Amino acid sequence: MRIGEIVLDSKRLETGWWGSAPDAAPTLVLLHEGLGCVALWRNFPAALVAATGCGVFAWSRFGYGASDPVPLPRPMTYMHHEALKVVPRVLDAAGIRRAVLIGHSDGGSIAAIHAGAVQDARVAGVVLIAAHFFVEDINIASIAAIKASYEQGDLRSRLARYHRDVEVAFRGWNEAWLDPRFRAFDITEQVGKIRVPVLALQGADDPYGTPEQLRVLERAATRPVETRLIAGARHSPHLEAKDATLAGIVPFVRSVLMEATA
Repeated sequence: MRIGEIVLDSKRLETGWWGSAPDAAPTLVLLHEGLGCVALWRNFPAALVAATGCGVFAWSRFGYGASDPVPLPRPMTYMHHEALKVVPRVLDAAGIRRAVLIGHSDGGSIAAIHAGAVQDARVAGVVLIAAHFFVEDINIASIAAIKASYEQGDLRSRLARYHRDVEVAFRGWNEAWLDPRFRAFDITEQVGKIRVPVLALQGADDPYGTPEQLRVLERAATRPVETRLIAGARHSPHLEAKDATLAGIVPFVRSVLMEATA
């Protein structure tokens, strides 16, 4: 892995590269979860490189990892801001030429919004891992429970190993989701406007969402969509059931990249 940074408006974003540069091979672009960062993808990027031959690029969003912090509270539209304003600039700065977006949790929602709202010819397909398209009661209950773990257990110390400002990373995500106004979050309209193939994966035992998330995607989509429930996985199937997750992603990536060059 090659760690670096991108500067946007004088603010630094931590980046990670695995495998080939974008001028040598297509790039799988990773968008992390609400408490994630470059390092928390762990060995998944290296596995993607080995299985696909693509390069892999990831960055820690502002407020996460070693990236510069953001002011709190985050707006209710923070995922739309990332998808519409930040993602295009990061892809430009990284020199991405041909890509598949792979987003986990919040990152999946951001990838879906970007693919549905931005006419980005570089993006050949989208992989959504445990993405949220609307808010569910189970989702909010789990986010409330993790707040207790952060304030009363060891979650804060564990996250502090990865985030420059752990309070910004945790509070920015947790307090936004627990704000009653966030109940209105619903991106099914944007999902219906995605014009590239979509693969959506979800852990069969995901405490942050039910399979109805996948059903909503299937109903809203106007382009080819493949959905899979991953047995033995909770909210992070790419870590908890990596082989099964790769078994879905690898043929999808090969298919959409071949289609894009046909």
